[in-house]
Amino acid sequence: MGLQPCFHAAGRRGKTIGKGIIFMVRSIVGANWGDEGKGKITDVLAERSDVVVRFQGGANAGHTIINNYGKFALHLLPSGVFHQNIANIIGPGVALDIEKLLAEYDSVVQRGVPRPKLYISDRAQVMLPYHVDFDRFEEERLGKAGFGSTKSGIAPFYGDKYLKIGIQVCQIYDEVILRQRLSSAVEQKNVTLSNLYHKPPIDLEALIAHVRELGERIRPMVIDTTLYLHKALKEGKTVLLEGQLGSLRDPDHGIYPYTTSSSPLAGYGTVGAGVPASAIKDVYCVTKAYSSCVGAGPFTTELFGEEAKELRDRGGDAGEYGATTGRPRRVGWFDAVATRYGCMVQGATEAVMTNLDVLGYLDQIPVCTAYEVDGKTSTDFPSTPTLMRCKPVYTMLPGWKSDVRGVTEWDQLPENCKNYIAFIEKELQVPIHMISTGPKREEMLYR
Repeated sequence: MGLQPCFHAAGRRGKTIGKGIIFMVRSIVGANWGDEGKGKITDVLAERSDVVVRFQGGANAGHTIINNYGKFALHLLPSGVFHQNIANIIGPGVALDIEKLLAEYDSVVQRGVPRPKLYISDRAQVMLPYHVDFDRFEEERLGKAGFGSTKSGIAPFYGDKYLKIGIQVCQIYDEVILRQRLSSAVEQKNVTLSNLYHKPPIDLEALIAHVRELGERIRPMVIDTTLYLHKALKEGKTVLLEGQLGSLRDPDHGIYPYTTSSSPLAGYGTVGAGVPASAIKDVYCVTKAYSSCVGAGPFTTELFGEEAKELRDRGGDAGEYGATTGRPRRVGWFDAVATRYGCMVQGATEAVMTNLDVLGYLDQIPVCTAYEVDGKTSTDFPSTPTLMRCKPVYTMLPGWKSDVRGVTEWDQLPENCKNYIAFIEKELQVPIHMISTGPKREEMLYR
């Protein structure tokens, strides 16, 4: 086919109002359990964007990017930081771990990347040391019944946010408000530390001093990012929203309770970033050519033993291991039932396939096209109790038995490889125009 990338040639530039153009917003999100390769795709699409926004999550997941500067695992920094013309924004929906953000920023600069343009929302809430502690203590308490937390403080952070005892960035700079809010929160936390976890209390004065010091370090980056974005849209600029994790980790629509604590859906991007609800016109839903998962919960197509080890070792850019934790990812065959559902709840305008090059060693490739549960076959993705009883129903497709890494032209793919993509596209009911054939930025194919 050899067509130009759809995001280059797309006519959907947004809605015209008067002499200006607004609503030029695209979103990149995951169709599955996370770890789909969103970082690379964001890096690719960022070239055609003016602003890149992280709209949810925190340092609990990472985006791996390989470019001319080297290999990077970004956890909080938006993936547009490698493009000097791009404004990168930490939106109000993000769990802001200031220490980790600054360490990540310094690390990128030290490796030769020109200092990125980074803005932090004054309404973003701050990850505090006790959030990380409470996350770790609770996983220890639960033991084998735990949820597979990365122990980054995410659940306690969002719990406090919705209990209204969190700290916004803007509150750091008001001494009276900061002391008042931290005093109230610490009083509550110390009761739990003493009676449930049997841990020493939080030192309030040390905490206040620590938070103030961190606040001063980021002060030059803090702005009203919501106002900034609305002005950018009125000026006709293109905004790219970068999601963390994927559809199946959404607390409302995912595999609850094996979820994250913020919504990774594109629809939440309007809230977590601060753009109009009508703004998002393109939703790129990323999925691997097979399945991978970090964390606990049902995973219908999961592989075990040597079969899993081979796929895991061949997968990713250096094996399927978590960018944040280093934990071996669970791996399995492509799950069309789960991915179709993931694309549906994201409102995908197109799917993006990554890691196609990994499967070139197989004679046959199973694709899960239905679930069997309680003696019945279904193509619908169920809620968690039913999902836990599901078994995969596979369709076997012929492999292509060749190395397609770095292929950038559709016509250069083996016929069976083309057929594999076309089969998945039909199953997903969403077009696939972008295909990653390797971990590097330039290893992309457009059809």
